[in-house]
Amino acid sequence: MMRFHKSLVLAAIVAAALVCIVTPRAAAQMDGIIQGHILDVAGNPWANLGIEIVSEQGTKQDTKTDKDGNYMFRNLRSGIYEIHVLLPSQAQPYLDRCQVRGGIEVKKDFNFKELAAKERAENQEVAKKNEEAKKSLEGLKAHVAAGDQFVAQEKQTKAELGKAPAAERDALKQKLADQSNQAVAEYLEAQKTLIEKDPNAALVWVKLGEAYDNAGRNEEAANAYQQAINLKPDVAGYHNNLGNVLAREGKIDEAKAAYTKSVELDPPNAATAWRNLAISLYNANRGGDAVEPLQKSAELEPKNAQTWYLLGACLIYKMTTKKVGDKEEITFAPGTIEAYQKAIELDPNGPYGAEAKKGLEQLQLMAPGIDMKVNTKKKKS
Repeated sequence: MMRFHKSLVLAAIVAAALVCIVTPRAAAQMDGIIQGHILDVAGNPWANLGIEIVSEQGTKQDTKTDKDGNYMFRNLRSGIYEIHVLLPSQAQPYLDRCQVRGGIEVKKDFNFKELAAKERAENQEVAKKNEEAKKSLEGLKAHVAAGDQFVAQEKQTKAELGKAPAAERDALKQKLADQSNQAVAEYLEAQKTLIEKDPNAALVWVKLGEAYDNAGRNEEAANAYQQAINLKPDVAGYHNNLGNVLAREGKIDEAKAAYTKSVELDPPNAATAWRNLAISLYNANRGGDAVEPLQKSAELEPKNAQTWYLLGACLIYKMTTKKVGDKEEITFAPGTIEAYQKAIELDPNGPYGAEAKKGLEQLQLMAPGIDMKVNTKKKKS
């Protein structure tokens, strides 16, 4: 019996020891404290001011500051707490956060005199930046508008140059160069007004490229278009413009890459991109290289008379000749006559149809007796 009694005593002692060990750990989870001191906008203790805290679980507690502006929250679980300072006449409280750990007192003071001064300074800085941005935008618009006027003049002069007699061409070339320089100067000034990461930067580069482009300043135009692409690589038109310039420079592979990228970014306008490549090649006397992009353009947009006329004209570059006796026998590339015929069918009374008719007449002179019949039947509606 004595042994049994000792066992009971020992069990009781062990149980008591367990209680003593476990209980403080449980209490330690609920003994966090947030306390602080609050000063009003004059720097005086802010008495009787409402304070609310919200735990991560959404549990809310509230209190008020005492006459000295002090507040305290006890018995808090560990975690992140939002502190809401309920300011008079304010719809929204002033919000802050703090982390509470068991057994640690967190001090969170609020000096609304300093906070108000900081807010005023920040507002002044924001207002200053807004004013600077406004002035920059006004300057940007003014220089871009002036540049655009010179570019419009460039285009007019360029059109006149294409029709002018030889005696007037030098003067028009100089006029075009002057207009280009004036446009470039305006766009360079526009660039000076751009702020950091300005969303208008790419557009200014494109306009600068156009000013160079119209004057035939290919290298400078290509660089400007590339700068625009670097800023906004997903704009198909920028790649198209770059392709035009590269083709004129004779950089065919690079031009094809630019046009191909334009096609990838804007499939609905792929026909236009391929036709632009072809026109650039044709203007650079590379008509043979223009055949492939024209065929792609015609496949995508089969009712475009310009494409068919250009295809016929460019296929001439692929004709072959061979000596037969004392004569040269001409063999036209497949599809040459058909391309001209298609242009006439689509544009019987227009400029491309007229040029295609002239093309067929030239073919007849080059190879008398070939079949030049054109299908001009009207399609059923």
